[in-house]
Amino acid sequence: MDDRISEPSALLAHPIRRRIFLGGAAFAVAAPIVTEAQLAWAAAADAPTKGLALHGQGREAPPPGAVLINANENPLGPSKAACEAIARIAPLGGRYDLLGETHALAATFAEQHGLKPENVAVYAGSSEPLHYTVLAFTSPQRGLVTADPSYEAPMAAATTTNARVSKVALTSDYAHDVKAMVAADPAAGVIYICNPNNPTGTLTPREAIVWALENKPQGSVLLVDEAYIHLTEATDVLDLVAAGKDLIVLRTFSKVYGMAGIRCGFAVARPDLLAKLEPFGQNSMPVTASAAARVSLLDADLVPVRRKIIGDTRRETIAWLKGAGYKVIGDPQTNCFMIDTGRNGRGVIASLKAKNIYIGRTWPVWPNAVRVSVGTPEEMGKFKTAFKEVMDAPALAFEPRAEPPTRFPQLS
Repeated sequence: MDDRISEPSALLAHPIRRRIFLGGAAFAVAAPIVTEAQLAWAAAADAPTKGLALHGQGREAPPPGAVLINANENPLGPSKAACEAIARIAPLGGRYDLLGETHALAATFAEQHGLKPENVAVYAGSSEPLHYTVLAFTSPQRGLVTADPSYEAPMAAATTTNARVSKVALTSDYAHDVKAMVAADPAAGVIYICNPNNPTGTLTPREAIVWALENKPQGSVLLVDEAYIHLTEATDVLDLVAAGKDLIVLRTFSKVYGMAGIRCGFAVARPDLLAKLEPFGQNSMPVTASAAARVSLLDADLVPVRRKIIGDTRRETIAWLKGAGYKVIGDPQTNCFMIDTGRNGRGVIASLKAKNIYIGRTWPVWPNAVRVSVGTPEEMGKFKTAFKEVMDAPALAFEPRAEPPTRFPQLS
């Protein structure tokens, strides 16, 4: 294995360097950890609508009856078993995981996927390990490579380490162009692959990810974000973790399991790679989240049933859009899709918000494209009505914006 993968451990081994490194880690953790929710509500704030009260740290409270299809949440919410598990363990919430729920959760996941418990680090969602992986493995000398467009959080983390960011266009069928990504930075520290991709909802073939792993720059890690993998029929790459490869796989309970507000996720990797994330912090898990996540894993019907419900709604909505002459980008396979509106996307977002429909955001590379999350059939019906009205009306003017802000707002 290349020595450069062990750079953080080398720093920790030296007393003076250890103090410097941990001081830097503390500073990095103090910087905002960007989440999907923050990005969604930042986009909503960028599309002002009169008459809305402010809530929390500058966040607008959605009006009653608002359709919220802007943050890739699951409108089905936690399963019945998860809610019952939360209720059962809540009286023990005055103790720090008295029953070992978090350990049991990691052990359950590991057993289901042919892994060892030490391959699984449990976090309050997958945002923290995503952020920490970029902090641990990038620097001014070791860059970050990401698709364009893709989930923005790794780029936000890279601003903390002053890492070079290389953005690589998707292929013609909207998969990650892994050959171009591997070639983009010979000194890359992290190559980030979100599969299925956020925002396009499109898949990158497993064989392409394997190729990237086999041909990546020496000393780098592949960060494979499988937040949406359950909503597809695609094969995951957890077996590559079991094989001891240089990759970290992210999982979350925010999507198919409907636990976005409860917060639970995993970083899955070799123990030595997971150890590189530890200096940046790993708080105790809420016992309610660990208990709810474990019973969700044990429910064999949950994933296929929800995959069908969300998939049927997505397919019906996309069929309507295409039948009405609107352009859907690629072949989305998860709980979000993008529409090329042919006009400034931020204006479309603002116009829909005025009709109480909150959709996702735009990406600088595609300023005319908007991302839409899949809600309930009723919510998507309201979206279709409002979207047609907006597209039939004159375009709302918005000033062009080339890039997102360097620092993303902390909205909660």
